[in-house]
Amino acid sequence: MRDGHAYLNRNAQHLANRMIEDSDRLGINYSRGSTGEHMIDAGASCQGSVDAGLRIVEICMGGLGTVSATLGAGKWPYVVNVRSSQPVLACLASQYAGWNLSHEKYFAMGSGPARSLARVEPLFDQILYREPDAESAVVVLETATPPPAAIVEKVSKATGFTPEKLTFIFAPTQSLTGAVQIVGRVLEVAMHKAHDLKFPLGDIVDGAGRAPIPAPHPDFLKAMGRTNDAIIYGGTVQLFVRGSSAAARRLAEQLPSHTSRDHGQPFADIFKKFKGDFYAIDPHLFSPAEVIVTAIETGDTFRNGAIHDAMLEQSLG
Repeated sequence: MRDGHAYLNRNAQHLANRMIEDSDRLGINYSRGSTGEHMIDAGASCQGSVDAGLRIVEICMGGLGTVSATLGAGKWPYVVNVRSSQPVLACLASQYAGWNLSHEKYFAMGSGPARSLARVEPLFDQILYREPDAESAVVVLETATPPPAAIVEKVSKATGFTPEKLTFIFAPTQSLTGAVQIVGRVLEVAMHKAHDLKFPLGDIVDGAGRAPIPAPHPDFLKAMGRTNDAIIYGGTVQLFVRGSSAAARRLAEQLPSHTSRDHGQPFADIFKKFKGDFYAIDPHLFSPAEVIVTAIETGDTFRNGAIHDAMLEQSLG
C-alpha cells in the first residue's frame, strides 16, 4: 500500500474551499457554526445538485479519486463513475463512513479524510497512513441536520484541530446531492468487502466503479433503498490486484452482492424485515452487483455477478 505523501486532508480542504467559492452554481449554502467551524449544507435547506454530489465524492476520497457523471444507454443511463490508483487510501482511509458521530438524539456516521487523523476505528490498525503537516480536517455527514456543538468538540479533540480548522459537509439521503454521493461509494463498498474477506489490502493497486444515479425521494426509507440498490443490483467494479491468479479468482467469486444471504429483495424491504436494525443485515450484501478482478502479474481476468434489472425496476422504477 502506498502511503507516501497523499495529503488527504490538504487535498480535501482545497476541494471544499472550491465548493464554497462555487456555492451559488452548486446550489449549496455555506456558513460558520457557533464555535467557528465551517459548515457546507449541500442539500438540507437547499436544493443541491449532481455536481455538488460529485464534488463531495472527490472530497470523501481525499482528492485521490477521479469522479464523473456520464449519460449512456439503457433505462438507468445516468451513472457515477469513480476510479482511483490509490484505492486503499482513497476508499478505506478516507471515504468509508466508519466514524460514529452521535450525541443524544443526533446520529451520523462520519466519512472523509478527518478519519485518518482521528484514527479511532479498528480499520486503522491495518492502514499505516499518516498525513504529514495537516493544517485542517474535513468531515462528511449523511444527514439533514448540521452537527451540534458536542460533535464539533468531539471531532476537534480527535483530530487535534480547533473548530476554526474544521469543515463539515452534510447532505441528506433524500437530496439529489445525497443520492449522488452515496452511489459514488460503489468502489468503496467493494474495497471494504475485500477487507472483510481478508484479501490483502496492499495487493489492491487500482480500481474503478460505476453505479446508476437514482431519482431522489422525499421518504427517507425509499431514498435509502434506492441508493443502496443502485450499488447492490446496479453497480460494477473492476479491481487490479497483485498476487496469484487463484487469489484473484477467489476474490471475484466472493465479492459480488449475490453471495449474500439477503440478496434478492429491494433494500428497503430488507431494512423493514430487520425492523430497522442496520447491523442485522448481512454485511456481505453491501457490495456491487458485478465484479471484474484482474491479476496484473499473470494477466488473468475473472468476472462474477451481473446487473439485476428486475430488482432495479422494483426499486428505481
